[in-house]
Amino acid sequence: MSDTKTVAVIIVAAGRGTRATATGEGEIPKQYKLLRGVPLIKHTINRFLKVDAVTWVLPVIHRADTHLFEGLGIDHERLIAPVSGGETRQLSVLAGLETLSEKAPDYVLIHDAARPFVSPKVIEGVVAGLGTAEAVLPVTLVTDTIKRSVDGRTVGGTEDRTQLFAAQTPQGFHYDAILKAHRRAAEISDGFTDDAAIAEWAHIPVALSDGDPDNIKITTPADFVRAETILDGVEPMETRVGSGVDTHQFEPGDAVILGGITIPHSAKLKGHSDADTALHVLTDALLGALAEGDIGTHFPPSEPKWKGEPSSTFIRFAADRVAQRGGRIVHLDLTIMCEAPKIGPHVAKMRQSVASLCGIDEGRVSVKATTSEKMGFVGRGEGLMTMATATIELPR
Repeated sequence: MSDTKTVAVIIVAAGRGTRATATGEGEIPKQYKLLRGVPLIKHTINRFLKVDAVTWVLPVIHRADTHLFEGLGIDHERLIAPVSGGETRQLSVLAGLETLSEKAPDYVLIHDAARPFVSPKVIEGVVAGLGTAEAVLPVTLVTDTIKRSVDGRTVGGTEDRTQLFAAQTPQGFHYDAILKAHRRAAEISDGFTDDAAIAEWAHIPVALSDGDPDNIKITTPADFVRAETILDGVEPMETRVGSGVDTHQFEPGDAVILGGITIPHSAKLKGHSDADTALHVLTDALLGALAEGDIGTHFPPSEPKWKGEPSSTFIRFAADRVAQRGGRIVHLDLTIMCEAPKIGPHVAKMRQSVASLCGIDEGRVSVKATTSEKMGFVGRGEGLMTMATATIELPR
């Protein structure tokens, strides 16, 4: 790897990817479907953010997916705000390359969002190869015997598989050269199947580097099943459990905010932020499972900048910390203890809200409510209490 070269990564995620959607599921693009409770594209982005050689990561997304991307809750200094892609993959990559002109990186890696298992070794191999080559393509050997057929019904010949390789991403290039090639290619065709093909057309020599059999591209529902198996084998996980307890007083107002949902009431909760004690306690539970302190460690109430801050900031931070460490949220269990307001009618919306903020399936979020049987400060209606347990998995 180079200690002096700047390296930008374009994550191509503007496609619709409906082939990965099983019958009966919503038409969500495959890059936002959940893999072990985490959206596929989030797995991919975090892979690159963990590699020190990467200077910037730029996602290229479909213009209709802005809300889905914002829901990922990824906050990282090396992550550039996403840019909208074009009608084809080729035009989407060009949009990313043009956006990077202000950064003017030395190298650019172009990667498919649907390849969430790219390893640091593959990434670093491509970057290292760019030290002596103008373009680098990670590949794996073709081990199956390959037959050629003109009509699709009969065999017309057998290929020499010793000269055949399966192309993967990220494909690496010197930035100025691939930008120039993409601009020229856009004027004549949008039929290039990958960026290495554009480099070949532009007479840029493409060197080979080692790919990885696990660096699969997820295309169909069956690929998601295989992906779960890869996660089991590649990243042995250990289970962590964290808990949290929080209390807040009532003060004059007309609504409380719990789990990101505004609930009409004769009072509001007193606090430095928006006083969403449900999200506070879930944040503490997640940070506890990570052994990374508590909400006050990362967002001290003594700092004025956090005054009035929406608690969605806190829980997204904690959920993102789980993902950045290669883990996943298995389950969140929240209990709210109060005499009023009534929580039951709002449970469904609270579950949806928490799931969206954490980037997990709603089935992994439990919300329960109880009273204190008129005892104590809760029974007197002076405030409410929340308790939460977070179960996560982290790489061993």
